[in-house]
Amino acid sequence: MPTLEEQIDITAPGDVVWDHLHQVEDYPRFVGGVREARREGTSGVHMDLETSGGMARGLDAATTDLRPNETMTWRTTETPHLSGSVSLLPIDSTHTRMQLRMDYDPGEAHNAFGGPKGFAQSSAIERTVREDLHQFKDLVEQAHPTT
Repeated sequence: MPTLEEQIDITAPGDVVWDHLHQVEDYPRFVGGVREARREGTSGVHMDLETSGGMARGLDAATTDLRPNETMTWRTTETPHLSGSVSLLPIDSTHTRMQLRMDYDPGEAHNAFGGPKGFAQSSAIERTVREDLHQFKDLVEQAHPTT
């Protein structure tokens, strides 16, 4: 199962980044393909997604906040089997490095979401995740501009 690792530096303190990461209703603003997202229970998230063929699909994930303001782990509760973690590392008082790690099966991702197969599927997922991280960075920095 491939592992994707990406990171991005955000001009905001870690607690601000953490708060934005946990505003599930904002996921459609920065996670590609998410039409709607909502909390379910104390550790669940349900997302309504649009597949590459324009079809709708639900995806449920369970989150575990291991260390508030530092690390969150997550996994889907059914196929496609996706899991990962987000870690926040302070650079200084106004900058935070966000690191994302995600494990996924390209075949399962193709079956669930459509799109290209094989290596092309992995490349598309990596490109999407990088774009999502930049959208998240922009969202946080626009909401909390430095003075």
